[in-house]
Amino acid sequence: MKSLEVYNICKSYSDAQVLKEVSFLTDKGEMFGLIGPDGAGKTTLFRILTTLLLADSGTALVEGLDVVKKYKKVREIVGYMPGRFSLYGDLTVNENLNFFATLFHTTVKENYHLIENIFKQIAPFGNRRASALSGGMKQKLALSCALIHKPSVLFLDEPTTGVDPVSRKEFWQMLEALRKEGITIIVSTPYMDEAVLCDRIALMSDGAFLEIDTPSNIVNSYKNKLLAVSGEDMPSLLRDLRSISFVKSAFSFGAAHHVAMKEEIGDSVALSQELFRMGHVGFRVEEITPTIEDCYMDKNAS
Repeated sequence: MKSLEVYNICKSYSDAQVLKEVSFLTDKGEMFGLIGPDGAGKTTLFRILTTLLLADSGTALVEGLDVVKKYKKVREIVGYMPGRFSLYGDLTVNENLNFFATLFHTTVKENYHLIENIFKQIAPFGNRRASALSGGMKQKLALSCALIHKPSVLFLDEPTTGVDPVSRKEFWQMLEALRKEGITIIVSTPYMDEAVLCDRIALMSDGAFLEIDTPSNIVNSYKNKLLAVSGEDMPSLLRDLRSISFVKSAFSFGAAHHVAMKEEIGDSVALSQELFRMGHVGFRVEEITPTIEDCYMDKNAS
């Protein structure tokens, strides 16, 4: 039996279709990532899978339980950490944790082994109100509350958004430890660099899945020659790059533009010559290895 089975889920708000025939399966103990920008439909999908929202059509099973017909039992076996901090700000750290343990008819002591490595980092602030915690500490508390009833499946909706780089790294180390405990983890993120930390990922755009595979397989499937181009006048450089006949696509990536060449056509020499002809000087062109973000942009543009 799969941990999660999702078949042809659709959801619309008024005239906007936010989920379009979404289907996927996950194995027990898998870390499965939903990768996509804001508005891709990740939160809506999470709310359906955690029984907080009804789909217009389609079927979803969590540990073999239908999320509509068996919603009460599903709620007992899932943990959900929404993207926005949703604990009680006027309660202390300890009060929040005890409250959520009581909701699920358990105690902090009974399942403390699951949260020990996480909670010990915020234990010194046990009597501090949750609203007074830093962003990273709030995330650790929210994760502790989502785990305190020992869920079989953990849903994390953009858990590292707005968190500093050090806390982001610590958070993913915690998730890896939880995965080794046998918990299935479904995590969404807009950060493409976090995708490589998952067993498999789904690239999501405009309510649909572009591809589902391992991060390495997705990167290896990238077929185009990829060049990084930088220079003094980056806006005009990007505009001219997009007008070149043998350029498939060009997008701004930080300090450089990533330029995908059409298959079997064009290379760094040809591109440099064309930019010179257009009047550009002092630019740099080098061949680079694609990342998950490059693959996402390529598939989203197809």
